[in-house]
Amino acid sequence: METKSIHIHQDLIVSCKKGDQKAFKELYQLYAKSMFNVAFRILGDNDEAQDILQEAFIKAYYKINQYNFQATFGSWLKKIVVNQALDYLRKASKWKMNELADEDMTEDLEIDWEDIELQVDIVKRAIHHLPTGFRTVASLYLMEGYEHKEIAAILSISENTSKSQFHRAKIKIKDYIKEYEQRKRQAGAIY
Repeated sequence: METKSIHIHQDLIVSCKKGDQKAFKELYQLYAKSMFNVAFRILGDNDEAQDILQEAFIKAYYKINQYNFQATFGSWLKKIVVNQALDYLRKASKWKMNELADEDMTEDLEIDWEDIELQVDIVKRAIHHLPTGFRTVASLYLMEGYEHKEIAAILSISENTSKSQFHRAKIKIKDYIKEYEQRKRQAGAIY
């Protein structure tokens, strides 16, 4: 017996495909916050993320008939948001290719993350403080779940460059966390 996959908000999407603007507004309300977060993690700026969010939803509105239910609507929309954010970085010359130079990766450069007590909010703050290239790769890998091969294709870089950027980002994240923990200990000693 074949089961048909069920898509969340399918009725709204079908209504949108028929031109129902009220249904699209409901989709916007359902997905705006999470899609803003995707854009913000890549761009690191509230205003830019808000602009990208609006552009992505406009694009989704005009391309809704291309959505074929092969993936979840959220995944489809997220891809539009990611692409809009990356296009913005390229056009705004914020994409610094010197940050994305190829680098050989060696096993002895791996960071031991077990000795660091990771808290999601601290990691997010650390990612926010990364340079654009590092932040983009780290966000796509850690937060959006892309593999290095996919990131390489999206950014038109080699897979090794993606791995290198992620490796450098991890070092900077680790340094940020160490500084955060040190400031926290110092603040605790004052009281």
